[in-house]
Amino acid sequence: MFAFCLYKCYTLSMRRILHCDANNFYASVECMLDTSLKDKYVAVSGNPDKRHGIILAKNQKAKAMGVKTGETIWEAKKKCPELVLVPPQYDEYVRISNKIFDMYCQYTDRVEPFGIDECWLDVTHSTKLFKSAENIAEELRERVKKEIGITISVGVSFNKIFAKLGSDMKKPDAVTVIDEDNYKQKVWPLDVGDLLMIGRHTQEKLRKIGINTIGDLANAPLKILTDKFGIVGEKIKQNAMGQNDEPVRLYYERPVPKSIGNSTTLPKDVSKREEAQAVIMALSEMVAIRLRRHSFVASGLHLGIKYNDLTYFGKQIKLPEKINSAGKLCDYAMRIYDEVPKRLPIRAFSVSTFDLSDGEENVQLSLLDDIEKTEKLQRLDKSLDDIRKKYGYGALKSAAVLEFPHITDDLEDSDFKPFKK
Repeated sequence: MFAFCLYKCYTLSMRRILHCDANNFYASVECMLDTSLKDKYVAVSGNPDKRHGIILAKNQKAKAMGVKTGETIWEAKKKCPELVLVPPQYDEYVRISNKIFDMYCQYTDRVEPFGIDECWLDVTHSTKLFKSAENIAEELRERVKKEIGITISVGVSFNKIFAKLGSDMKKPDAVTVIDEDNYKQKVWPLDVGDLLMIGRHTQEKLRKIGINTIGDLANAPLKILTDKFGIVGEKIKQNAMGQNDEPVRLYYERPVPKSIGNSTTLPKDVSKREEAQAVIMALSEMVAIRLRRHSFVASGLHLGIKYNDLTYFGKQIKLPEKINSAGKLCDYAMRIYDEVPKRLPIRAFSVSTFDLSDGEENVQLSLLDDIEKTEKLQRLDKSLDDIRKKYGYGALKSAAVLEFPHITDDLEDSDFKPFKK
């Protein structure tokens, strides 16, 4: 047992992990595709006519002017009057992302995406060919810039947490090494909120007990942390001490996601049940398409509603069956809707599924289902998926959706493109 522990510690200390992060990815792709944008202040934004008028991404020049992701267009324009706004091109982002990830896979099969624009690479065994992890990082940085036309920042370390920190420390177009000898000097003075897994609320709670830096967290008594945060307290302390041993997954190793959902802000507030049902049906169709695309079924459903005063109502239910059918998702979502207080017109909806499992073979039929009818519906769903995959979601819409074109015509592919890889 003692020998095993020594071996494990030895192998973990010898690991070499990269975290590669494409700098200002969406805006960088836009500037690469349209060279006239290269020297301008550029931001990718939602459509203000659809009330999606927020900044989705910005380039380095706009960032230097204080433009922030998530703020409204008018706020960004106030900071940067010369800001050029471009609509998102999600298909292009996916295409460029795939090219970059294909490049990463030339160095190791352990490439774990952390979104469409960043990932971890375990290059421990690759160093035999490339001499060092830092050499690999520098080579990738140069190749992406030369072959793709955008820049990346790379963190090099002995675990995933510190590698991620490294890629954040110096941007754009940089490599930062955090190793066993320098991590206390480089990492511990950083704000505790810079550490992965520590969100705003956790950060506030840590500050209340005198923990402001990552070093404070690393040196805090374990009991204080576990009393305050439970098992999470132990985990974040280990991360701060450089003891994270989480492996980098194989690139083609697909984890089952926690949820799949879609949401939309409507071009016009709705008050009538029939209008709400049309929107919920459209969202359910998009969710069902994504469930079936990845061979998932859902056992839970959540409906979210935002009123026009920006207050929010949400409720989730456990489904009596495992489903990936749009019609059934809509039926269950409407049951929740019928319980919602109808005090104000509704501005936005979201439909999300959770408790997902892998494999269409898990779809269960209730005792009242006609098996032959259900099989026909499944074949129909597959045919619809094939047509929409080729021609887009708008190629086919249900009658419930078509009945209210003034609300549902804007619910197109671009509103539902996932940001996660």
